[in-house]
Amino acid sequence: MGSALPFSPLTAISPLDGRYSTRTSVLAPLVSEFALIRYRVRVEIEWFLCLAALDEVAGLPALDSPRQARLRQIWEDFDVDDAKHVRALEAETNHDVKAVEYFVKNAVVRVDEALKPHLEFVHFACTSEDINNLAYALMMHDARELVLLPAMDRLIDALRALGRPLADVPMLSRTHGQAASPTTVGKELANVVARLERQAATLRGAEILGKMNGAVGNYNAHVAAYPQVDWPARSREFVTALGLSFNESTTQIEPHDYLAELFHGLIRFNQVVLDFDRDAWGYIALGYFKQRLVPGETGSSTMPHKVNPIDFENSEGNIGLANAILGHLAEKLAVSRWQRDLSDSTALRNVGSAFGHCLVAWDGTSKGIGKIAIDRDRIAADVNATWEVLSEAVQTLLRAGGSSQPYEQLKRLTRGRKLDEAVYRALLDELDLSPEARARLLRLTPEEYTGLAAKLARSVLGDEV
Repeated sequence: MGSALPFSPLTAISPLDGRYSTRTSVLAPLVSEFALIRYRVRVEIEWFLCLAALDEVAGLPALDSPRQARLRQIWEDFDVDDAKHVRALEAETNHDVKAVEYFVKNAVVRVDEALKPHLEFVHFACTSEDINNLAYALMMHDARELVLLPAMDRLIDALRALGRPLADVPMLSRTHGQAASPTTVGKELANVVARLERQAATLRGAEILGKMNGAVGNYNAHVAAYPQVDWPARSREFVTALGLSFNESTTQIEPHDYLAELFHGLIRFNQVVLDFDRDAWGYIALGYFKQRLVPGETGSSTMPHKVNPIDFENSEGNIGLANAILGHLAEKLAVSRWQRDLSDSTALRNVGSAFGHCLVAWDGTSKGIGKIAIDRDRIAADVNATWEVLSEAVQTLLRAGGSSQPYEQLKRLTRGRKLDEAVYRALLDELDLSPEARARLLRLTPEEYTGLAAKLARSVLGDEV
């Protein structure tokens, strides 16, 4: 077809960098190839500084604070041109981490000429995976703290804001798709909020692990060079200083179990969102939820009246993609042949795609929530048309009063029947109820038969301000 097209959102192969680029661009500084290279440079510099602080490491002088600050500027000021330089070095070495090592060595000399004789302490006793595992761990940490958790919280807050004023709005429940004991709109939204908060809290508290222990995890080269150093202790200090948890038992690779935990946590969060997406879609179909019109927006290319729940559908599709990638990564990354194989390397580069589809999905759900208006009249009409749901209350009061086979009595009188108020009241006359129970049931209406739904909703959503 001729020459390659210049890259743009229109020519991008992935919709994450194309159609949805405005929704996912916040991830670019954290999970892109540029970001990975920058995190690698950071680890190399910080390891060099760690070694310089060890009295037992002869041959590398201690560095005062100004010199340390100048070296840290190498990764703090790392930009796209620097990343291009690294990629140019990689083209020569055919090794991505070796290219980073050479870049760092050149940069160290550039900012501190006096360190030229000590350059071989850059990447000292390191296998590439010492650098990579920590780079990815920092990536996971920052993506979680700066993007994923805030996006989760925004979605949860949107649901809470939607549900709070609806805590006591009665709504017909549907179990197996059939009319069931009433709930409230707010209580159903509170259920989703509680589930999402639990999964977000699990993700927030998950450990992010790292290792710095050499070619097969035994500090072989470290001990050969400096046997007097307590390398496990120094490595632990180094990893934890990066804000990570230390994994002391590894092969050449950090085994990625924590990544599986993170990804499974995201999958569970996404499944709750998906559950809500489908319920919201259904409530829109029932007319319980109305969608606010957006001027200029088209619902159908042939049916002018259509206002489609496209945001929830968009979310559903992207959750499927996100969870497919996350599920594969969780299964694949925890398995490595013997002390190391390279199949994790190409798989890990897709983390950004998984996170991107998560963001697009959550954004879709949030947009859908922002368009929802509750049709109170439509909801109330359904509740008030289903007096048969009170049969549960009737048979329960009969049980409490010692009646014989109350469930069976109500089953005979109500199963498969549509009851209105008159039929319900007539039904009560056929039953052996105490005067108190009869009076209570005569006062009861489907709208009032919501139990503690409003109270339970407010316990999660809070009271309206």
